[in-house]
Amino acid sequence: MQFFLDHTPFIVAGALVGLLVGMTGVGGGSLMTPLLTLIFGVSPAAAVGTDLAFAAITKGFGTVAHRFHQNIHWNIVALLCLGSIPTAALSVIALKYFGPISDDANHLMRICIGISVVLTAVSLLLRNKILSWSKKNPQSLLEGMSLKVSTVIVGAVIGVLVTISSIGAGAIGATLILLLYPKLTAAEVAGTDIAYAVPLTTLSALGHWWLGNVDFDLLLGLLIGSIPAIWLGAKLSSTLPERVIRATLATTLFLVGIKLLTA
Repeated sequence: MQFFLDHTPFIVAGALVGLLVGMTGVGGGSLMTPLLTLIFGVSPAAAVGTDLAFAAITKGFGTVAHRFHQNIHWNIVALLCLGSIPTAALSVIALKYFGPISDDANHLMRICIGISVVLTAVSLLLRNKILSWSKKNPQSLLEGMSLKVSTVIVGAVIGVLVTISSIGAGAIGATLILLLYPKLTAAEVAGTDIAYAVPLTTLSALGHWWLGNVDFDLLLGLLIGSIPAIWLGAKLSSTLPERVIRATLATTLFLVGIKLLTA
């Protein structure tokens, strides 16, 4: 009982972030890492490592839920993992031997991610117009081998970003999945984004555990709140109207982007 009392703020934070992740696939690293560092005073290294472990476990539960509702495109998941797993492993080795990236580089990376996430939120709100344009200009969309190669490259970039900052699997992943595959529904974007993030965040979390950056007491508190919440979020993503999920995803992305730009 004392553990629950001492960790109530982390349990509540885990539940709120878990609900957003379950519904939209976004919010894990982009929201949790700033929450841990700015509000709870956790060191940046411990925040990144613990958040990656949190993401690996919660998104595993989210994947099961979205698979049940048939929201996952496994061919896209496979291509993203083909790019992200090798670069994540290389990034862990680089962190081991060269140390964490500088504050200036980390700040610049957050700004770039924040801008791209805000633009994605706008694109979600204009999704119908984008789909209409794509139907009129099919030659402008990637397809076949070009689409597959682009998806692998996207995965490779995300593998680096997630490992060094814990940000990108949800925010950037949802952004680029939507841009590369504009015909997916919001629930399918969320489900596919969550599924490919599981092996990536698991590998990255194991790497940070190796580096000594995972706080297991903090992790347990976050999981107690998040596991039931992410399951509920996944269920809501399949039962609520498409426009509600799209608006929720757009709002979440916009808030995440603003947070990254102002952190």
